[in-house]
Amino acid sequence: MAATSAAALGVTALAAPAQAADVNVAKNAGFESGLTDWTCTADSGTAVSSPVHSGAGALKATPTSQDTGQCSQTVAVKPDSTYTLSSWVQGSYVYLGASGTGTTDVSTWTPSASSWQQLSTTFTTGADTTSVTVYLHGWYGQSAYYADDVSVFGPDGGGGTDPVGVPAVPTGLAAGTTTSSSVDLSWTPVATATGYNVYRDGTKVASVTGASDEVTGLTADTSYSFQVSATNAAGESARSTAVDVRTAAAGGGGGGGGGTTVPAHALTGYWQNFDNGATVQKLRDVSSQYDIIAVAFADATSTPGQITFNLDPAVGYASDADFKADIAAKHAAGKSVILSVGGEKGSITVNSDASATAFADSAYSLMQEYGFDGVDIDLENGLNSTYMTKALRALSAKAGPNLVLTMAPQTIDMQSTSAEYFKTALNVKDILTVVNTQYYNSGSMLGCDGKVYSQGSVDFLTALACIQLQGGLAPSQVGIGVPASTRGAGSGYVNPSVVNNALDCLARGTGCGSFKPAKTYPGLRGAMTWSTNWDATAGNTWSNTVGPKVHSLP
Repeated sequence: MAATSAAALGVTALAAPAQAADVNVAKNAGFESGLTDWTCTADSGTAVSSPVHSGAGALKATPTSQDTGQCSQTVAVKPDSTYTLSSWVQGSYVYLGASGTGTTDVSTWTPSASSWQQLSTTFTTGADTTSVTVYLHGWYGQSAYYADDVSVFGPDGGGGTDPVGVPAVPTGLAAGTTTSSSVDLSWTPVATATGYNVYRDGTKVASVTGASDEVTGLTADTSYSFQVSATNAAGESARSTAVDVRTAAAGGGGGGGGGTTVPAHALTGYWQNFDNGATVQKLRDVSSQYDIIAVAFADATSTPGQITFNLDPAVGYASDADFKADIAAKHAAGKSVILSVGGEKGSITVNSDASATAFADSAYSLMQEYGFDGVDIDLENGLNSTYMTKALRALSAKAGPNLVLTMAPQTIDMQSTSAEYFKTALNVKDILTVVNTQYYNSGSMLGCDGKVYSQGSVDFLTALACIQLQGGLAPSQVGIGVPASTRGAGSGYVNPSVVNNALDCLARGTGCGSFKPAKTYPGLRGAMTWSTNWDATAGNTWSNTVGPKVHSLP
């Protein structure tokens, strides 16, 4: 929820005691003075003039089969203090971390950054800690990585600091999902910013730390103009170029394309068009708790990118007409029925202009024939962001604003904004309904705080969802995907109560484990499960437990 200033409420705030501003305690943080203040293992590092994130210099370090190419610096810190560690990086398997903190040492990494990407984490110093080692490294046998604009932002530990200037003006401000009372905003992060101010019609309405915000409390069918500025210890940048937004009419919207019947908080379930031992059911038998029903799956044809749909006789429908009647009945009940593309064994490939066109044309044809409201992208064997983006935009142009577009990436696909799935989601953010990441069959993974979390815990669900929330997706475009029963997936099943705790943690700040997000996301879309059939096998326990929680989110 957007913060409201004391001045806007007519309240006189008491002045806080003066204290020293936080600074960047790293030296030669932009490598403008070569490798001064830095030490690299096995002579792996060098200063280069290209590529750079800013200024005239950057670090290039090359790992070997026996060395990770680690470059480090010891910085002066204050005891019992919190620091934000960040750096812009390029390359594969690039790590950023801090050791000797006196509490919990931290690290974060990216599997692939083909362009400059910012890594960030935080650490707290111990009661007697006066110095900490910060480091960057690649991985054994990988190619060279690059780093620039390192920041260790916090109280000055007495070692002085590199000068910190006013941050640059944010760019890329865009509006995502818009309802009758809210709008999701996102923008491109600024390297030296520690926070951002959000302005509505010239008045500051929020201060946030990440590069996105959900502005609420708006009036239906009303035009607004939004801008953002970047802030740090040196001051505030000028405001960005404005983006104009008109809220939906009262009672409308909430979905990816606008005007869709998808509610603000939605439960998604996959319906199996096959018999694999779970309860065989017709669409009419799917629990009414589900708001989006994804029919699994579309089939590939011999034409690259083209999809078709074949109703499996094992499901028990007497005819296609009977199946279409069930879709119409779900529509009458206010539900959306979409066609899922892919799955574990899906072989659909969209990697050219021709295949993108074939995908859009065939998907739209199936929407018209069966009454599907849209598509779900569940490609687990690779995805090309360039051409899938073209395909989805072409489909949107045909289907119009009521298109329901969902995605179900695996956890590894949403670990970094440079991953093809994540890039696709951000590319189509303006028409995207929700990304329901599969938080199962993955093992332990990194959370947004750079720590590793074990699959099957509330921390795993919240800390990984946080990556998307901080990476540019609107809260209304983020959902938690889990199996409906222990038989629904190879691993990662959690009790429905754990899912509810994760939803509360993200939306309300309650029910969290050891990880608690820096802010709440009341606009969170909801949850997804594989599958409605496995749910039915377990007596619909999952939907009857998680559904009411989703529908009661703020």
